[in-house]
Amino acid sequence: MKFWIKVQKVMQEHREEIVVAVCDEDLLGKEFGYFKISEHFFKGELVDADTAFKLLEEATIANLVGNKIVNEALKRNFIQENGVKKIHNIMHAQVFLL
Repeated sequence: MKFWIKVQKVMQEHREEIVVAVCDEDLLGKEFGYFKISEHFFKGELVDADTAFKLLEEATIANLVGNKIVNEALKRNFIQENGVKKIHNIMHAQVFLL
């Protein structure tokens, strides 16, 4: 199982955010109505689940798109089920650390 992951550092007001965007390998570049899994936002490195979660541990903002990555995040207790939404049958979760 592989995932596209992109890590970006962004200045928000007086704080540097580490934004980690992850999507299932097979979703990159696809569009589902208004929901687009943008190469610009998600395409960084193609990695396995363990590598993805090592990088996600550093995130202050995480964006997860895809049934495989979201299910893996649930299994690893990275997110909770009540924080998962479905858009066109594709699981999506966002994490913000304050």
